[in-house]
Amino acid sequence: MNKTIIIAEAGVNHNGDLALAKKLIDVAADAGVDYVKFQTFKADKLVSKSAKQAEYQKKNLGNNTEDSQYAMLKKLELSEDMHNELLAYSKQKGIKFLSTGFDEESVDYLESLGIDLFKIPSGEITNYPYLKHIAPKGKPIVVSTGMATLGEIEDALNVLKEGGASLDKITVLHCNTDYPTRYEDVNLNAMLTIQQAFKIEVGYSDHTLGIEVPIAAVALGASVIEKHFTLDRNLPGPDHKASLEPHELKEMVFAIRNIEKAMSGNGRKEPTESELLNKGVARKSIHLKQSVAAGELLNISNLEMKRPGDGISPMDLPKVIGRKLNSDMEAGNKLEWKHLL
Repeated sequence: MNKTIIIAEAGVNHNGDLALAKKLIDVAADAGVDYVKFQTFKADKLVSKSAKQAEYQKKNLGNNTEDSQYAMLKKLELSEDMHNELLAYSKQKGIKFLSTGFDEESVDYLESLGIDLFKIPSGEITNYPYLKHIAPKGKPIVVSTGMATLGEIEDALNVLKEGGASLDKITVLHCNTDYPTRYEDVNLNAMLTIQQAFKIEVGYSDHTLGIEVPIAAVALGASVIEKHFTLDRNLPGPDHKASLEPHELKEMVFAIRNIEKAMSGNGRKEPTESELLNKGVARKSIHLKQSVAAGELLNISNLEMKRPGDGISPMDLPKVIGRKLNSDMEAGNKLEWKHLL
């Protein structure tokens, strides 16, 4: 099994504060993820001033709810200077910087920063000109599919392929766009449906509150995991409440790396070297339940199965019953073939 790419989604959990964004990078680097990801957009290009907030945004913002998405998002923009600082700080911390561009101009800007893959968010999967713009750029593409049907995923992949993107450079992430996602709504097997339908690399972008589902996704074959994180779920903002706190992010990474080890075998059912050391101790052999004289017939009443397992296997009991001993033996002795006539 190849190493799972783990993307720690800082998103807009920096709340527009550069110092907070750097602390998020610290947390991601400490957890050992592969990428720390932010979001690149201009509110003026992303949303109309009359667009209402999503229900989860209203709920998560509580008493701080603004009248529009625009007012909320305007506060969460990252300037070019902030991008440059965060990119440099990520390099300093030994973690790859990534961001999702929400429009063509943002995508081009991120390309100019040298990011090594493009992340298409769920909301843009039906954005034909956006998909056409990313397709010919030649970099790996990760596509989230929250709210999408299988047909919409197919349409998006066709646009990307027709625009010049190679299918073997695309990873499709199963996703549910609710923050937080109820476990009943995860439908994790849909990730496998996507894989089977398009013969493509798949992964999972998670919005549940725990770490169990992304771990399960890795066991099912996810090659990319994306997960929101925050410094504190009680901070104000639309995504904090559906994000992992630092210790949880670290636990998730630790568990995923262990799952990778557990999935790395050859798939054959055979004892490992470590098991062979225990085989003789854990299995049983045929022993004498009572003392038996030479020439006396062995039967089920004078035999018993006990550890250790380095004598005659209980599976050979039919071959032992009816045989005789070549000398007297005391109860408790382990039988060996040399004892039998």
